[in-house]
Parts: sequence; C-alpha cells; structure tokens
Amino acid sequence: MKIDNIEDLRVLIETARGGSLTAAAKVLGVTPAAASAMLKRLEVQLGVRLFERSTRAMRLTDAGQTLLDYAVRALELLEEGEAQVTRDTRALAGTLRVAAPSDLTRSLLLPWIDAFLAAHPGIQLALSVSDRVQDVLRDQVDVALRYGDIADAKPGAATPAGLVGRLLCTSRRVLCAAPAYLARHGTPRTPADLARHNGITFHVGGKRYATWRFGRNGQWIEITLPSDRGADDAAIAHQWALAGAGITYKAELDLLHDLRSGALVRLLPDWTGEPYPLYAVLPSNRFIAGRVRVFVDFIAARLAEVAVDRERADAPRRRQSRTNPTVDRVARLRL
Repeated sequence: MKIDNIEDLRVLIETARGGSLTAAAKVLGVTPAAASAMLKRLEVQLGVRLFERSTRAMRLTDAGQTLLDYAVRALELLEEGEAQVTRDTRALAGTLRVAAPSDLTRSLLLPWIDAFLAAHPGIQLALSVSDRVQDVLRDQVDVALRYGDIADAKPGAATPAGLVGRLLCTSRRVLCAAPAYLARHGTPRTPADLARHNGITFHVGGKRYATWRFGRNGQWIEITLPSDRGADDAAIAHQWALAGAGITYKAELDLLHDLRSGALVRLLPDWTGEPYPLYAVLPSNRFIAGRVRVFVDFIAARLAEVAVDRERADAPRRRQSRTNPTVDRVARLRL
C-alpha cells in the first residue's frame, strides 16, 4: 500500500469539502503549510495529481475524485469499527446515506425512518429523495431503494456495474382515481374505456411513462391515455390523482393508505398491473457497513409487516369473491 498516513486522506477530504488548503487546515487543526505538505506527500506516494491548483480555488482531478470517493468510505468504515470496539457492541454509528423514490418516501417510508433513527441515535441520516435513478457509486449512496427490474440482478447477486440488488418487494402497479373524478367522468370497465379518460403521467428513468400495460389470462395489452399533465416527481402525480385531476397508474406501495381509506379507488380489478419490484441497491457485497445492513433488514421487516396486513385486509373480500363471482377480484400486493 502506497499511502502511509491516514491523516493525508483527511487533508484530501477536507480540501475537497472546503475548496482550499486553508479551509482544510482549519478543520484539522494544523497550519496551511502542514496541510500542503501532507497533500503533496500523498500525491508523490501515488504518482498522480489530485488537485488542479489556481490562485482562486483547488479543483479535483479525475484521479482525485476517484480517491476521494474511496477515502470517504474507508474513513467511515474505520470510524464504525472504532465505535464497535469502544462502545456497546450493539450500538451503530456514522452517516447513513439513503436514496429513495419521492412518493414511496412520503407515503410510507418517513415514519419507518423516524423509528429507525430513534432506535439507533448514533446514526446520522443523509436522505436523498428523488425519482432520478442515482449513480450509487458516483453519488456516494450507501443504499438506494429503487423500483423496477435491475439488469441481471437477483437477490444478493452483483450487477454488471458492481452493485448488489436485494429484492425487498414484488409490488405491482395499480390503476386508480379519486371518487370525485369518477363521479364526473364515469368509471372505466375495460382498458379500452381509458381512451375517454385523462391520464396523469410521470417520468420513469428519465422518460415519460404514458403507455400502460395490463394483463389477463396471460395476455398483455398496452394503452396510451390522453394526458393533460405530467411531472418528473411521482408524488406530484399522486397528489393530482387525489385532487381528482385524472387517472394514474402507480406502485401499489405508494398508494396503500389512500386505497385503504377510499381516497383513491382501484380500477379494472379484473386486470393485472405490471410487476414493479422494489430493490435495495448497494455498492458491493464487500465492506458494507453494519448500519447499512441493519437499515436494509429493518425496511425489509416493515415491508413484510405490510404484506401480512394486506393479506388480512383482503381475506374477507377474497372469500366473498369465491361465493359471489360478480364481486370484483382484487389483485393482492405480493411481498
């Protein structure tokens, strides 16, 4: 290993954060000259320039950015290791960086996250809420909760990009609208009826999701609805649906509370929505901090509880459906 002094890595990190050696020196309690010497030593040991220097600022080179990403993670792992051997071995500590979809976070995750932090006061959460698919490695995310299939990923398997996907939930999309909208425009009975309705769309993977698929008896059809509005935030689409602006087609997990309360009504119950699995995406199988593993396990356990509650809520209706074939069949959330 070419790096002899861990404090040199701290200079790299603080210089990148503060934009200057003076700022780094102030944080680390050393003189600017000492900080400069430490950074120079690190560059000499590695044989690369880590910063482009100018009279105004210091800008990371590509090599510097790469080393910075690994240095931040390495020091966090060391801090967690120190915490484990110097404190109660059950205590977790350090920064937990989580990325999650906007609507899922607002409608389901926030109280769970609050409970997790209350149980582990040594953890500091950095939560990024966005429907943009984040680069887990580049954005320094410890775990990303992500909807949709991950290419070539299976539970516990690494993706081609060196990521690990753990399947948390095999939810499906459901078609729904507010009672007020249905009172004004009628309730669609078949997918073909949707051509006379207004769709509320949102972006998935940077593309507008306006063509919706429904299945029955092994056959799938695609429907493109007329739409007067769309957003790059699925939570906004959810709010528009609640306000009666149109019909939306979203992950059932995002809609559980509103479907249960009647604020939204499930449509076309005889048709199956597209599978929409939820994954926990991690940077790699190696050196995953304990706080990250515990958090993922915590979310997985809460989702399992949702599955049990959903089964209980649906049981009476399923029994009625078997005795009365005219009762709509409800597609169950599968977790």
